[in-house]
Amino acid sequence: MTETLELAEKLKIEGNKFVDIFSALSADQWQTEVYTEGETWTIRNVLSHFVTSERGLVKLFEQIRQGGSGAADDFSIDRYNLSQQEKTKDLTPAELLEQYKEVRANSVDWVSGLKDEELEIKGRHPFLGETVLREMIKMLYLHNQIHYRDLKKVIR
Repeated sequence: MTETLELAEKLKIEGNKFVDIFSALSADQWQTEVYTEGETWTIRNVLSHFVTSERGLVKLFEQIRQGGSGAADDFSIDRYNLSQQEKTKDLTPAELLEQYKEVRANSVDWVSGLKDEELEIKGRHPFLGETVLREMIKMLYLHNQIHYRDLKKVIR
């Protein structure tokens, strides 16, 4: 199996895991607070973050693949996340979950379509800084795992 297909499969498996986790939540659990520093984020906000960050990142990755430089030097992750939360504030958890399924399927398709040598293309990631697409793709997976660790602490 090629490296790109391995990465795509890992994203697919992880995506399915999160669909199962979020699908099992009760209505009350969606409002459980996960983060309280700065803006309070509930489990619903975390899923919104999964959707909007991955959607934006894969667009950025494609721009890098096509020769772009990546994220601007003055890009603010906090400002971006706040604006994206505002854009999704009226979506229900069920709507967000459907969007997550679509975004992750698109990510898997995009990664599957890469050539292994394209994993070496360099660009600027908003969090990692200057790095190669391989590391950016891995961060899609790791990013959700970091938030899942925090989610597990509050899911009862």
